[in-house]
Amino acid sequence: MTDTHDSPDTPEADGRLSHRAIRSFVLRQGRMSDAQMRYLAEKMPQVGIAYRNARIDLAEVFGRVAPKVVEIGFGMGDATAQIARALPDTDFVGIEVHSPGVGNLCKLIDADAIPNLRIIQHDAVEVLQAMIAPDSLDGVHVFFPDPWPKKRHHKRRLIQPDFVGLLASRLKPGGYLHCATDWEEYAIQMLEVLSTEPQLVNTADGYAPRPDYRPLTKFEQRGLRLGHGVWDLVFRRR
Repeated sequence: MTDTHDSPDTPEADGRLSHRAIRSFVLRQGRMSDAQMRYLAEKMPQVGIAYRNARIDLAEVFGRVAPKVVEIGFGMGDATAQIARALPDTDFVGIEVHSPGVGNLCKLIDADAIPNLRIIQHDAVEVLQAMIAPDSLDGVHVFFPDPWPKKRHHKRRLIQPDFVGLLASRLKPGGYLHCATDWEEYAIQMLEVLSTEPQLVNTADGYAPRPDYRPLTKFEQRGLRLGHGVWDLVFRRR
C-alpha cells in the first residue's frame, strides 16, 4: 500500500519533481514481529539496494539482462513474492518504506529462495528521480494505494499527474504501468489521470481485465464475495 504526503508542486525545470513536492507514503510504522526484525537485519543486506543519489544499473544488480519491473508500495509483500516466483525470467524491485512489510518480504525471499527480487526501503519518488534512469523499465506496478477517501485528503493520493508523468518517463517505449484499486471513486480518478498523460496509451477501453500475473489477495477475494469491485488499469508507454 502506498500513500502520498502533501500536494504536488510544479515540476522542476529538468522535468523531475521536486523532492519536496510529493512523497509516496505517510509513515505509519506498525509493530514488527521478532521474525520480521530478524529477517530485516539479516536478509536486507543481501537483497536490499541502498538508496543513493545516483543512477543504478539493474542489469548489474541482478547479474543478467532481463525485463525489469518496479513495484511501488508492496505492503507485506505476499503478492510481490508470488509474482516474482511465477515470472522467474523477469527481475523485480519492490519499493516500500514500512519496516514490517520489508521484513516480511525479506522472510518470503529467504523461505522461497527467490533470486529475481530486490528491495529498496526508501521513498519511491526519490528512488525514481535519482536511481532509475529514464526509458529503463519494462513495467511498474502500483497495487491498492491508499485511497484517502475523504475529499479533503484527495491531494495526498499517489496517482497524481506529476507522479504519473515521472513514472511514464522511466518506462521504456512499450513498457506498461499497471494500477489497481478497490475504491471505485479512486479508480475513476486514476483513469482520468492516466488517460491525460501524453506519454501513455490505454491498453483497454476503460478498465482492463485483471492480468493473470496479478494474484488475488485474501482481502480482495473476501471483497469480491461481498460484491465489492476491483478495478485494474493497464497503460503502455508510447
